[in-house]
Amino acid sequence: MSRQISESQIVPESLAGQRVDQIASQLFDEYSRSRIQGWIKSGELTVDGKTLKPKEKLWGGEQLAIAAELEDVNQWTAEDIPLDIVYEDDDILVINKPVGLVVHPAAGHYDGTLLNALLHHYPGIEVVPRCGIVHRLDMDTTGLMVVAKNIEAQNDLVDQLQTREMGREYEAVVQGVMTGGGVVNEPIGRHPVNRKRQAVVSTGKPAVTHYRVLERFKHHTHVRLKLETGRTHQIRVHMSHLGYPLIGDSLYSGRMKVPKGASQALLDMLRGFGRQALHAKRLELFHPRTGDELEWEIDLPEDMQALLACLSEED
Repeated sequence: MSRQISESQIVPESLAGQRVDQIASQLFDEYSRSRIQGWIKSGELTVDGKTLKPKEKLWGGEQLAIAAELEDVNQWTAEDIPLDIVYEDDDILVINKPVGLVVHPAAGHYDGTLLNALLHHYPGIEVVPRCGIVHRLDMDTTGLMVVAKNIEAQNDLVDQLQTREMGREYEAVVQGVMTGGGVVNEPIGRHPVNRKRQAVVSTGKPAVTHYRVLERFKHHTHVRLKLETGRTHQIRVHMSHLGYPLIGDSLYSGRMKVPKGASQALLDMLRGFGRQALHAKRLELFHPRTGDELEWEIDLPEDMQALLACLSEED
């Protein structure tokens, strides 16, 4: 099975002086380096409409564009996976994603994903790029996601993401006691050593996260976060960068810090909380067909409610 892809990005000044293939690998990081290099050589990835060699350097402001046929290694199959539908019409679908559900097939997760579920419930969605998925949540992040049911809706929603018209708010529980809210404006890109991680790096893509304190506990903080951008692992990376990693986030917090004087109940809760404490709480967008402003808000899942109750009891 194959699909036609058409994507473009403007080279930010922060990547000035790097090679075409290096820049393209960062701007289109969902594709492998070898695939990116192949597209550059074949002319399917162009710079301001021209074909350049992979080693040529760019200086910011250029437009990189991909127009290529992507051969999928695996044939996606429809699977009868239940969906928690919050809203649905002819153009969009809003779901409450549960913990453990992978959004899109990838290495190690070729089935059992949201995409496989969408193919089962909406067979015609296979003609829409990425089966209508316009943004993602990490496997263990819960909460609201919007899916486009047709190409016109997807193009509109992607545009809303890029122009920051789509509002996304999250709630998280972090290690440490925050004194107040603020904003993190730090670029995010792949970690220079560990390819499974993202990191704050000078060559990364712009990333902005606003945060405010909802409740302080003895050793932790319940926070509300709003994204301006949508980088991979953005909240997890930015909170860790501030020194307040999310509870349960083994990838960005390292070994769990044991609070001094913590009760056995709290220790058991923290040790047993097997995912990052992060939930996509609120979603705002303009309907792609009518232009109406729509918004949804969803309750915290049971595990995060139990975590907050335990922290409150500890105090």
